[in-house]
Amino acid sequence: MTAVPSLSWLTDLNVFAVNRLPAHSDHQYYETIEQARNAAPMTMRHELNGNWKFNYAVNQDNRPEQFYRLDFNCSSWGDIIVPGHIQLQGYGKPQYVNTMYPWDGHNDIRPPEIPVDHNPVGSYVKMFTVPEHMYNKPLFISFQGVESAFYVWLNGEFVGYSEDSFTPAEFELTPFLMEGENKLAVEVYQRSTGSWLEDQDFWRFSGIFRDVYLYTVPEIHVDDLHVRAELDSSYTRGTLNVDLKFRSSVPGASKIVAELFDAQGSLVAAKNGEFVDWKWTVSMGMDGPKLWSAENPYLYGLYIQIYNELGSLVEVVPQKVGFRKFELVDKIMRLNGERIVFKGVNRHEFNCRKGRAITKEDMLWDIKTLKRHNINAVRTSHYPNQTYWYELCDEYGIYIIDEMNLETHGSWQKMGAVEPLWNIPGNKPEWENIVMDRAVSMFERDKNHPSILIWSCGNESYAGEVILNVSKYFKRVDPSRLVHYEGVFHARAYNETSDMESRMYAKPADIEKYLTENPEKPYISCEYMHAMGNSLGGMYKYTDLEWKYPMYQGGFIWDYIDQSIIDKDRYGNEFLAYGGDFGDRPTDYGFCTNGIVYANRELSPKMQEVKYLYQNFKLVPDRSGVTIKNDSLFSDTADYDLEYILFLEGKELYRNKLKVAVAPQSQGRVEFTWPDGIASNSGEYCIHTSFKLKENKLWADAGFEVAFGQLVFQEETQGLEESGLIDGDLRVVHGDVNIGVHGRDFTIMFSKQVGSLISLNYAGKEMISVPPSPLFWRATTDNDRGYSQGFHSGCWYAASLARKCVGIAVKEEKGRVSIAFTYKFSISDEVEVKVCYTVYPDGSVGVKSVYHGADNLPQMPIFAVSFKVPADYDQLEWYAMGPEENYSDRSMGARLGIFKNQVSDNVSGYVMPQESGNRTGVRRVSVTNRNGQGIKITSVADPLECTISPYTAFEIEHAQHHYELPNIHYTVITVAGRQMGVGGDDSWGAPVHQEHLIQADQDMEFEFTIHRI
Repeated sequence: MTAVPSLSWLTDLNVFAVNRLPAHSDHQYYETIEQARNAAPMTMRHELNGNWKFNYAVNQDNRPEQFYRLDFNCSSWGDIIVPGHIQLQGYGKPQYVNTMYPWDGHNDIRPPEIPVDHNPVGSYVKMFTVPEHMYNKPLFISFQGVESAFYVWLNGEFVGYSEDSFTPAEFELTPFLMEGENKLAVEVYQRSTGSWLEDQDFWRFSGIFRDVYLYTVPEIHVDDLHVRAELDSSYTRGTLNVDLKFRSSVPGASKIVAELFDAQGSLVAAKNGEFVDWKWTVSMGMDGPKLWSAENPYLYGLYIQIYNELGSLVEVVPQKVGFRKFELVDKIMRLNGERIVFKGVNRHEFNCRKGRAITKEDMLWDIKTLKRHNINAVRTSHYPNQTYWYELCDEYGIYIIDEMNLETHGSWQKMGAVEPLWNIPGNKPEWENIVMDRAVSMFERDKNHPSILIWSCGNESYAGEVILNVSKYFKRVDPSRLVHYEGVFHARAYNETSDMESRMYAKPADIEKYLTENPEKPYISCEYMHAMGNSLGGMYKYTDLEWKYPMYQGGFIWDYIDQSIIDKDRYGNEFLAYGGDFGDRPTDYGFCTNGIVYANRELSPKMQEVKYLYQNFKLVPDRSGVTIKNDSLFSDTADYDLEYILFLEGKELYRNKLKVAVAPQSQGRVEFTWPDGIASNSGEYCIHTSFKLKENKLWADAGFEVAFGQLVFQEETQGLEESGLIDGDLRVVHGDVNIGVHGRDFTIMFSKQVGSLISLNYAGKEMISVPPSPLFWRATTDNDRGYSQGFHSGCWYAASLARKCVGIAVKEEKGRVSIAFTYKFSISDEVEVKVCYTVYPDGSVGVKSVYHGADNLPQMPIFAVSFKVPADYDQLEWYAMGPEENYSDRSMGARLGIFKNQVSDNVSGYVMPQESGNRTGVRRVSVTNRNGQGIKITSVADPLECTISPYTAFEIEHAQHHYELPNIHYTVITVAGRQMGVGGDDSWGAPVHQEHLIQADQDMEFEFTIHRI
């Protein structure tokens, strides 16, 4: 087709592809069988990645309109790297918005109109010479991803046009080629009709952000390959059916041979292709094929060999094949006959420096991270990913919901309210072709990947006939997979769009309600646990549903990786930026930071909880053995060593290793063997059990822990307990202002004027930099902000800053001196806190904080005592739950043990500073300098919660970025009887679950002791 390019195409619903080649499978092809088996670089492909000449214009009127002409000299232009985003290479600026369209408030438009005053245009030029071995053959170009619409010229001649940012656009270049150097020109527009369909929750970029390459084909070429590895109802008989589409008709004497090899390289089946019903097919049966699953991603190697009329091999097409059957049986989704549970995440493609132009190295890091943390599924939110990602998921074993590039969130939801007045695509037939094109492009490219179990019709686009027709298309062309779409929740007339009930951020109680009312479809949480900042509290409430209700089949955490971008502050220092930091308006600010992985690909502490709650092996030890529940669908425990360790007060006493084989979907038990008298002493014991890999895997080395379980118990023996205190005299000095308690080599001082402990002086070293005081406020988390905690509970902020000491009581006894301070607060006449300090002859100080509550006060963020010591005391050793930070509603994945870190480690990398670094179950924690001198805090009765940070809650509260935090001058020690949970059902109003709140009308107390080291 020839056409004269027109800017009107940018707003023409009927023009989204001009001269674009039909979508096809993403298979590779080679000239020899050796190349194919070795997965060598394709000789018939030539990359055009790298430096291109580039011009940026803010809109179409300012673009160099004739730049594609051969006589247009662009040598003075700057350079840009392909693949890459325009806005991350010094042109324009990135913008982050969630539901609203990026032009909201700037342009009063409705679809399919686009802004004309601000529609950035990138003009790209690449000079290339066709490689010699590709001469005299048809030549094509493939753009794997361009956002959002682009025109292509070669040597001054128009080649084609395409929209859809996330699937390939390919064109034939043969008619426009010249000998020697050729001029390729590409004009990329940020806004087009397609922009209305790409309102995903992400940064708004533009440009050529995925690979670009030239390719040619042999004389007989498989243009499209459709592989269907099917199983019978017993899952023991496989049939491999292959449909082949050729670029041109196949000469009569040609031959097609298909050979199937197992994972060890042995031939298991072979068959010649047949021309039946005007198409080439291959069909071969197989008894007892090894089945593909995430637990055992077994792949066969299929090699299709094409011979010409002379009997010469002209093309070899390799294809990985996984035999598996995914189906809906008795209203339950099953893989190879077994009920599946998705332990999933939503995953954006993202790199903190390259945006969505991620690398193979990024993807390898991601796939290994998923596998190491028991994540078995990914929803490609909200667009098809790079082909290499699906290849990795096939190979490593990850279940995929493959989601088409469709989201029109801002067309039907405004500030949370459902207003589908002008929703697209809705029931508008004029939008069907452009939407269906995106479905077809995804299906045709991705159809051969066994990792894909479900097609998704897009995200948050309400519902209607257009999306229903997309679902019908998927079901028609691919009955081997199910179809997902969440939006029918808002429009039940289109319920048949989705094969499963899929909801976002439903509370556990709402899910249970659905599951107990005779549901028609299985349930998944396509988005749950909004992991924004310090979050993921209460995740266990969702995973507990997995085996309580068979029709609850798991969910996908939102989301995998923070979308924050490296920027520089005014002093040239790099930091992770979020929406609004680039002057982008409108913006949704920090709402892009929802990952369980930081944008720089470091693990966040939240991953500790995910790994535990997603583990397939549940280990429940008691004193004599361990009960093992194997939730795997197909794998027993023989690939793992069972290790059990006995600790006393955190110190290892005994370790052993066992072999055990517990069948999938079953329970077993193993008895321990202990040395005689191993637990004869008094104290706290802990039995730690874990499964570790016996052998290296693609994703982890032998010895890697995949699951654990713990038992903590007390052992008491007869006899007098040692107090740990020494006898001695204490000298008390009652000054006019201060009360000094003096002992051997220490002075501890209290101020009647300050109303607190003001000095812990051990051997001439002063430990108190700022006196202890009651604390009721924690630095607001993202979830706290979403719940408006500052509005609801702000009185506790004030109470933490100001108090009045209304009473001081001194009690001198043999071997101890007690000084108690009683405080009142302006927020209520009834609220009272008494902090009592008891000094012992060894220099230790007991601290007891007692709170008397009052009615009609909001929930309390934390009940604690906080003080500062010099910053040199920054070395920590914990005997507590760890190793990562944890909270009352996010502590399932923590384990009791002895852990070491530094104070600075407790400022977690949440992009907006907030409460972080807490530990629950604190028995003791030492705070020392690098010479080992300092103090130790121990619990008295019940374990404590502690946060030890370089900053106060208030310094963190008022910093929007980490670079705004002050230089470190102190170590801030916060010892809490309780801190509320962090929550995470969502980040825009969901409260922390009731049992993890602190009610202000309750009386509370806690105790700890400060020892010198």
